[in-house]
Amino acid sequence: MKRAVQQSTWTGRWVAERAGVALTGSERLPELVGLALRSGNPRRAHLLVSSVLGKHVPQRPAVVHGSGLELGRRVRELLGPEAAARAVVLGYAETATGLGHSVADGLDAPYLHSTRRPVPGIPPLGGFEEEHSHATGHLLLPSDPQLLGRDGPLVLVDDELSTGRTVLNTLRELHGRHPRDHYLVVTLVDLRSAEDRRRLAAAAAELGVRLDVVATASGGVALPEDIVARAERLIASVPPAAPPPAADPAPLVRVGLDWPAGLPDGGRHGFTARDRERLDAVLPALAGQLAEALEADVPDVEAPGAEVSVPAGAEVPVPAGAAAERVLVLGFEELMYAPLRLAEALAQRLGGDRVRYSTTTRSPVLAVDDPGYAIRTRLAFPAHDDPQDGSSRERYVYNVAPGADGVRRFDAVVLVVDDVADTPALHQGEYALLRQLRQVTGRVVLAVLPSHRPARPSSGRPSLPAPLYGPAFSSYRPEEVAWLLKDLSAVPLEAPTEEREEAVQNGGAHYAESLPVEYTPSPEYQELFHRALHGSAERIALAVGTVAETLLRERGPGLVLASLARAGTPVGILVRRWLAFAHGLDVPHYAVSIVRGRGIDRVALRYLAAHHRAADVVFVDGWTGKGAITRELTAALADTGFDPDLAVLADPGHCVRTYGTRDDFLIPSACLNSTVSGLVSRTVLRAGLIGPEDFHGAKHYAELAGGDVSEDFLAAVSARFGAVRSHAVEQAGRLAADPDRTPDWVGWAAVERISAEYGIDDVNLVKPGVGETTRVLLRRVPWRVLARRGVGADLDHVRLLAAQRGVPVEEVDELPYSCVGLIHPRYSRGATGASGRAVAAAPTVGRES
Repeated sequence: MKRAVQQSTWTGRWVAERAGVALTGSERLPELVGLALRSGNPRRAHLLVSSVLGKHVPQRPAVVHGSGLELGRRVRELLGPEAAARAVVLGYAETATGLGHSVADGLDAPYLHSTRRPVPGIPPLGGFEEEHSHATGHLLLPSDPQLLGRDGPLVLVDDELSTGRTVLNTLRELHGRHPRDHYLVVTLVDLRSAEDRRRLAAAAAELGVRLDVVATASGGVALPEDIVARAERLIASVPPAAPPPAADPAPLVRVGLDWPAGLPDGGRHGFTARDRERLDAVLPALAGQLAEALEADVPDVEAPGAEVSVPAGAEVPVPAGAAAERVLVLGFEELMYAPLRLAEALAQRLGGDRVRYSTTTRSPVLAVDDPGYAIRTRLAFPAHDDPQDGSSRERYVYNVAPGADGVRRFDAVVLVVDDVADTPALHQGEYALLRQLRQVTGRVVLAVLPSHRPARPSSGRPSLPAPLYGPAFSSYRPEEVAWLLKDLSAVPLEAPTEEREEAVQNGGAHYAESLPVEYTPSPEYQELFHRALHGSAERIALAVGTVAETLLRERGPGLVLASLARAGTPVGILVRRWLAFAHGLDVPHYAVSIVRGRGIDRVALRYLAAHHRAADVVFVDGWTGKGAITRELTAALADTGFDPDLAVLADPGHCVRTYGTRDDFLIPSACLNSTVSGLVSRTVLRAGLIGPEDFHGAKHYAELAGGDVSEDFLAAVSARFGAVRSHAVEQAGRLAADPDRTPDWVGWAAVERISAEYGIDDVNLVKPGVGETTRVLLRRVPWRVLARRGVGADLDHVRLLAAQRGVPVEEVDELPYSCVGLIHPRYSRGATGASGRAVAAAPTVGRES
């Protein structure tokens, strides 16, 4: 069989010559790394591609494991026996998880690696950011929270040390939790500049710790000032690679490995010396099972390339001369170590120089079929592990497919994944990974390991409730939003407005214990809504884009959106759609309840903390009035780890620092109730219905589907995204450059002035802004509306509602809002104070003359 020719050309030459990138320092650097160009990463244009890591470039498994073992032994020698016995190793996801494992093997120390995969039921112990990466957020999920608290050196392992910023972020995060006096950074290549070295040394001195760096080779990367522009031009000049010629898919053999019960598949939750001993003991038998699957006689089947299963312990026929000459063991993203050790054992079993090892990756890299370029070929495929961390859903495997010469690189591929990733998306679809592998090799063996699910000490709490999804709950698509709510659709909670306010005024109810009556709006009002939407859709789209681009700049691509149900939920969906439209991001979005006077849903916060990093969660709402909910959110999130910075489309009250505009304009979703909010009610918090381990409740009004315009609103705004994209980016840039976006609360001051001027003794009777005024007219007992003189069509719906309810509209000057709604002081049963209960009405009302 014709085989690919071994190349001796440095695999960084293509980039070096065309982009002006150069390596300096150790002569070993070209042996350890090549160069490629990143795609879709504005932070860094070039990529150092390790030839010994086993990530992007298939390599002999003994070389990959040996590189880490050597570093681990050097660390052990540096520390001495006593300190080495107390050390713990922390590796970085995803690229260095296998390297960190190997260093821990050489040091004979317990191991943990960071992860980008949230694990249900395992709350993060902490996390940190990798600023230059395509996916920046790292979670720490040890099953034993004391693992990182060992009284000994902490060894941080990454494949390259380029600036040291990730190490700095890690030190700041972990030293505050588990201070120690000695840290070591271990890497294959140390490429820091002199300034980077000084920065890291200064940080160590500030913390009062010793910090050592151990590297296989050191040097630097010389970059031209215009490297990003050069890279963009080079990427644009490379024609897309031709797809491999169509062929019958190769056989797919699923092998059932005898993986020991309870043995972790990696270090996501920790890996101890005892785990290492157990794995070493079973590796020869596991390699034997893989060898049998590689050489098994595959029976004829009706469909070409149909899957054949080889159960654990099965006897399989092995035909003479059936052995694959060149075998690749392919790991899966963070799952690097177990596939590496299997590859090493398989290489020993098969003998010769037949086995190589690499893994799939999240990193998007340009492929150029040139001997002087590190990434020769690329297969892109949909993510198949249902990522919930906001990452892109496209994944990659490099240097596995044939190049332009059509020469097959491997006769067989052994794909090793965990059971979380063994989903239909792995098997089905034109671009599924298994389907593509079967087009480029002669046989594919699939080995699925059980993803380790550590037993957690009982906290005395029941398990968290599950979210609700449309169409069973709400008219939104299930991928648009997960409702952290309890379904109360079958419970009668509605009462006429005056009756609800009477009950609240009598002191026996809180406004969140009942619901206003929902109804299908009149044809006249629906027509007004559609006219308003047509006139404001582009303005709303601009505000959405500005908020989304601002969040992306300041919080990174690992965003998790948490909208304040229900008015914030359409906004959260729009921000999510923008991030998908403009950046290809698939961002998680949840709807949570907050109740004035009672705070945010604590069970929902626990759910978010169990599935995501608290620092990644952004709370979203539609608009601000005087800022009561902003203050409520800030108080509710104190000491929780969540960021209380609320993001809104419109902030006329100057209450938040993340906004699309501070103009008070009509957001048509304020015009309606459930029929523009996915047919979901206001949230409910009522004893007897909501227990201590329940989410807050809400109802789904499926019977109002005939008047539902929720998707109409979303579609009208989304359709304007393209028209406002450049403007939104510009506005976000201006906001980012603003040195002080601190709220000045001018709206709150205006409300206090209006309250005093109109003889109203509580600011909660004053609802400023077009959105809040609309709510007063729809579900309160309105007294009057103050409209800023000269405001026209933006208030047409307010004037219509006021006329229908017999409420006067008074035009006034010097109003910072378009309008202000005043709840009738005579019916202050509907107004609530800070406690959430009603306040007494003033004995006399009226405006002083």
